[in-house]
Amino acid sequence: MSGLFGSLSAGVKALAAQSRAVETAGRNLANVNNPNYARQRIVFGDRGTVVTPLGAQSLGLEAKQIEQLRDVLLDRQTVREISLTSSLEAEQAAYEKAQAGIGQSVNRAQDANATSASSGGQGIAESLSDFFNAFQSFATRPTDVGERQTLLQKASILVDRFQVTDERLGQVQTDLTSQITEDVSEVNRLLTTIAELNGQIGRLEVNTPGGAVDLRDQRQAKLEELATKMSFETRPASGSPGQIDVLTRDALGNEILLVNLASVTGPVTFAGSTLTAGAPATAVALSGGSIKGARDARDTIIQDTRDEIDDLASQLVQAVNDAYNPTGATGDFFLGTGLTAASVSLAGGLSSTTLKASDGGPAGDNTIAAAVAALASHTFSSAGGDVIDGTFSQHFTKTVTDLGQALSGTNSRLDDQQNIEKIVRGQRDAVSGVSLDEEMADLLKYQRSFQASSRVIQVIDDLLDTVVNRMGV
Repeated sequence: MSGLFGSLSAGVKALAAQSRAVETAGRNLANVNNPNYARQRIVFGDRGTVVTPLGAQSLGLEAKQIEQLRDVLLDRQTVREISLTSSLEAEQAAYEKAQAGIGQSVNRAQDANATSASSGGQGIAESLSDFFNAFQSFATRPTDVGERQTLLQKASILVDRFQVTDERLGQVQTDLTSQITEDVSEVNRLLTTIAELNGQIGRLEVNTPGGAVDLRDQRQAKLEELATKMSFETRPASGSPGQIDVLTRDALGNEILLVNLASVTGPVTFAGSTLTAGAPATAVALSGGSIKGARDARDTIIQDTRDEIDDLASQLVQAVNDAYNPTGATGDFFLGTGLTAASVSLAGGLSSTTLKASDGGPAGDNTIAAAVAALASHTFSSAGGDVIDGTFSQHFTKTVTDLGQALSGTNSRLDDQQNIEKIVRGQRDAVSGVSLDEEMADLLKYQRSFQASSRVIQVIDDLLDTVVNRMGV
């Protein structure tokens, strides 16, 4: 279209296009602090051409679509790093709770002897030491009623420490199980939301591929939220532009489809220690996410710690009973043999009156008491049929040290992983993040273009006024 009316039409279209560009820049500026927002750009294009007496001429400028600036590879890498970070954070939190539950830490300044951290000096290590010291004092003064009462008190405290410690560690494991169950429920909710967003994007982008930018932002935010719970992968859905498939893997690396287009293929379920997903339900081998971190901590280090404390309690009961009742006919000190920390207890009827320093010897005989006191420095060996290796103190110190090393190692790996995630996020923000300086520069450019288009329309209006109203006057 040529002539003044054609130029006027082209000016109006340019005005509309620059107006859309100003709106987009304003939207970017409004979302500068929104971490789930990817900056947008107007894609300008020509409305087409027509043949005129002067040759082919443009039909004018138009804003063809809003383009979202995203790097798919960086988005996927960010999701992977978020998943790994969340796994380590869950492990760290679990180990910290277990360390608080055990109530001990390792004092490396004192030959790595276990010292109380959060139990006010009344952990298992201190109670063991007090117990054997009380037997030593009892061996020194076997007829002293006060020593007998002190020994029974220290023995009761030791039993209580075993039971309380096991109860606390068991509660940590129970809490982790509850956390995993809640995370699985959240995973299913997120998968449903992602599937719904998938469907909406597919419908809106039938005629405008890539046009559902706000929905794509929402879907990416949900994917990153899902990554905090479990590891997964995404890929473009075959034959459905704009939509994605969400999948995870089994132990052999085979795909387990979680979301296909607008539907969830099968809910994620958790039973005991097995996580299943897909249809048919298949065991999932997670590589990241809080579910993996919590489950790994619960079933490995924390369970190992409980087992080691059970071994300590069992060995203590067996060794003390063998020394206290060498003939097997005069009564044990602890109830039963081979017990766990949760069930260890003093023998029934044990009192300051029935407590024995010897097995039928004269009043000053301390044979039994001395034998029990000597167990404090006795070295046990699993090769010789014992339950533990080393002394009681050494075994418990090793148990506490193993837990401390697990926490320390997790802290170190988490620091490294957080740095990696920060780098990847920085790389993605360089592509998708909103820059105030850049947007202000674009806003000024679009403003000047808008003003220029307005000026063109004003000039054409003046010319038309001359042609229509003034010619012939």
